[in-house]
Amino acid sequence: MRPRSLAEFVGQGHLLDQGKFLDNAIKSKRLPSIILWGPPGTGKTTLAGLLAREFDAHFVMLSAVLSGVKDIRESVETARRNQQGLFKKPTILFVDEVHRFNKAQQDALLPHVERGDVTLIGATTENPAFEVNSALLSRTRVLVLESLSDEAIKGIVLRALSDAEHGLGALQLRMSDEALEALTHHASGDARSALNTLEVAAQAANPKGTAGHIEITKAHIESAAQRVIVNYDKAGEQHYNIVSAFIKSLRGSDPDAAMHYMVRMLEGGEDPLFILRRMVIFASEDIGNADPAALRVALDATDAFRLMGLPEGVLPMTQAVTYLACAPKSNAVLTAYRDARRDVMQHPNAPLPKHLLNAPTKLHKELGHGRGYKYPHNFEGNYVVENYLPVPLSKAIYYQPSDQGDEAKIRVRLEELRQARSNIAQGED
Repeated sequence: MRPRSLAEFVGQGHLLDQGKFLDNAIKSKRLPSIILWGPPGTGKTTLAGLLAREFDAHFVMLSAVLSGVKDIRESVETARRNQQGLFKKPTILFVDEVHRFNKAQQDALLPHVERGDVTLIGATTENPAFEVNSALLSRTRVLVLESLSDEAIKGIVLRALSDAEHGLGALQLRMSDEALEALTHHASGDARSALNTLEVAAQAANPKGTAGHIEITKAHIESAAQRVIVNYDKAGEQHYNIVSAFIKSLRGSDPDAAMHYMVRMLEGGEDPLFILRRMVIFASEDIGNADPAALRVALDATDAFRLMGLPEGVLPMTQAVTYLACAPKSNAVLTAYRDARRDVMQHPNAPLPKHLLNAPTKLHKELGHGRGYKYPHNFEGNYVVENYLPVPLSKAIYYQPSDQGDEAKIRVRLEELRQARSNIAQGED
């Protein structure tokens, strides 16, 4: 069901439309080495093959998962023979999942790309800036492929249904509008997922494979979609993007969005304890003393999950996500630690005030350790103005409570205590 020419290729107009990068490369008959970066099902492999056909180049395909340095050398040797042959045919070396090549494999490829022995087309779902070494990256052009629009997915599906030679056209199947919408929604911009689901649905609708005007219904699509694994790479960039969206939704007090991303992670096979650890961190980092119960909720959800497991364990997880999203927010804990650490790095050995030092022996007492210390419980309100910080940092303020939730009460009390300390200091001046 793959397109046989660039004219049939759907999507990526920002690269292929008139005056765009690949259109210009084709017209000038000069294709540099490129890396195609984009989500699954956006046409990376298909586009590479079509470009090879457009440039009348020998097409060599390697998988970074299965190939090693030996395969690279053999491919380059083939390319050299093609260049020296009667037709002097160039070679496009297509490396699928190029981000999985280790440094040695990428280094082995580098001189051949530099000399022009091959034109490299790498395909990756991961950010090349992180996964491809800088030397190889500097000799390629990174082209970003985008997820296909709903209209593009519908076009691909309808073409597959009507194409008798390369698609399902010989079966004379029809698809209801409702089924087409369901399939498009399920594909989420992934043409491969759409076609795989269509094939399974067609088989379910017409198990005998006989020609006839049989309709693919929404029920067929839903049944087929259940057999399609949710696209989620736990070690890849998509993992970090969804985690980022999850945390930012919690921080933005949107329980619905946070639930959406949590379920996407779970359905994609993410370890629930990873998600729960992120929630425990969030409870301190983004809520803190604005709602001290938030940390307890996150910890209890973790304990409950360990006791319950799946599938019931998603319930305490849901309870924790919705609570954290709706709780008042404060990052005062984060900023307090950050500012305190900055001063410790600048004054790592600032001398402690003598009245705070321990005095376990007579000698220590003679040296003045602990002298003048005021025990707060001996004073009214169990508080007495005292300086506890090292002298160079005596006026430092790290914890600045927000005006949110319980922290608003802490803020009022702390302002009173700090004001009393300030008044005494001014009196001493």
